[in-house]
Amino acid sequence: MKALITSAVLGLCALSIGAVSTNSKKITGDYVEARTASVFAGACHYNGELVTTGRDAIMAWSFNGGSFNGVDLAGVKAAASVTSDASLGDEHAARKVELVVDTQATSAQATAVAELLKEKVSAKLGQIVAVRRAPVSFAHTSSQYAVKVDGFASMTVSPMPDNACCAQPNLVWYSPLSPIENRKVGYTSFAAYTAGSLGEPWQRESENSAFYGTFAF
Repeated sequence: MKALITSAVLGLCALSIGAVSTNSKKITGDYVEARTASVFAGACHYNGELVTTGRDAIMAWSFNGGSFNGVDLAGVKAAASVTSDASLGDEHAARKVELVVDTQATSAQATAVAELLKEKVSAKLGQIVAVRRAPVSFAHTSSQYAVKVDGFASMTVSPMPDNACCAQPNLVWYSPLSPIENRKVGYTSFAAYTAGSLGEPWQRESENSAFYGTFAF
């Protein structure tokens, strides 16, 4: 009996260690997105944009660590554009996505990123209809996110002063298109979708139209 109890305890310990090990290998990194509508605004401003704009967004991921399908994603950068026939606030509106993976990533990493996003965020992000390669620049400092993909899209996003989005949560509309931890609203100095296979080019600036934070899949 003592041997059976000891074996059971050892088995539980092994399971616990395995769970910790699995959790420690989560896919993590930084995320930022910018939309064609304010995500932090008064109700009248929000309702005015709801039926006229807010159908497009650009987003970017910078992977710090973790693996998917056996492929290490540390250091990989990716960006995407999404477009819809209705406001992205409409959860039932069909969405199409074009994904760009940095040319520094291997073919295996590019495939793993596409499969990861399809599995984890397709419900909110939409259908990935195109995947291509291009240099992706993703710079994150304490005061700014700067993303640039030549011939595709770019954005510059800064934290809001005094964390106003947290002090007035009732004025935060929508939720990020990719699940993130410690979600914050960002001030978009500039954001543009310049060329790609989805929708028309657009440009926005000087508005509270961004979300940013860290992700863990």
